[in-house]
Amino acid sequence: MAATIKDVARVSGVHVSTVSRAFSAPHLVNPATRSRVLAAADDLGYRPNRAARALTTGRTFNLGLIVADISNPFFPPLIKAAQAQARGRDHHVFVADTDEDPRVEEELIRTLAKQVDGVLLCSPRLSNKVIERLAEDVPFVVVNRRIGGMPSVLMNVAQGAGLALDHLAGLGHRRIALVCGPAGSWTSNEMQAVATRSQGLDLISIGPNPPTEGGGLAVAAEVAACGATAVLAYNDLLALGLIEGLAAMGIEVPEQISVIGFDDILPGRLNRPKLTTVAMPAAAAGRMAVDLLLQSGGEGTTVTLDTALIVRESTGRART
Repeated sequence: MAATIKDVARVSGVHVSTVSRAFSAPHLVNPATRSRVLAAADDLGYRPNRAARALTTGRTFNLGLIVADISNPFFPPLIKAAQAQARGRDHHVFVADTDEDPRVEEELIRTLAKQVDGVLLCSPRLSNKVIERLAEDVPFVVVNRRIGGMPSVLMNVAQGAGLALDHLAGLGHRRIALVCGPAGSWTSNEMQAVATRSQGLDLISIGPNPPTEGGGLAVAAEVAACGATAVLAYNDLLALGLIEGLAAMGIEVPEQISVIGFDDILPGRLNRPKLTTVAMPAAAAGRMAVDLLLQSGGEGTTVTLDTALIVRESTGRART
């Protein structure tokens, strides 16, 4: 006969309710006790009946995770960290990709709302107004967007942009191009807000642009023509595409123009020149977003994670 929850309780020497909590709310169980319960369950071949639990608790023990572009190397570390954190709390994660399309994003949210206990919305392209309306149907945690009253995990873009601009200014750059991302992007808005507060810099905003390598290639001629000696790009993919486009025009990085990206993705470390970038704590954001979504009383909580400037080979002194 298949093992039951009572068998697990008997073998591990705890009450049935403790076994139930070990699977459904592991953060409420002493780690040593939970380990003993899980070991007993494993020995007995016991697996909790998720359908029965859903009927009795009204919960699915599933979470949705929606990203703007799963092919962007920024997102996989966040996804893997969120999945591991959720698994540790006995939840599964359904991952969906919007392909940078707000209409697809809204459709996915409406579909997932019927199947999950909450949604992690990463770098959303929908307006705040639409997200607030959709939040009436399913709990959200938003990653890298501040929406009043809604729990969110922010990576400190303003901190990173400030470090990047200070680095460029220290190298003698005064005319700097901000190559922005999608229209309405929170990250782009944060970059521009920091730039407008910077003293002694002549800043040119270029965009909106697709946050892709192709977007960087497409904007290379405009960057070359604007007279900037340095660029701060919305993300690493844009920066890498821009470097490629400039190289095709015979413009060398960093000898003739310096380039900084955002994210610290692996291709930037492998590129020649290696990309100077603002490292974004994607994995930490994924873990924190899961914790916020599952904790009670997390409404309106905002967690801000530090960013850091990683100086490599794509920045150099301004040409004289």
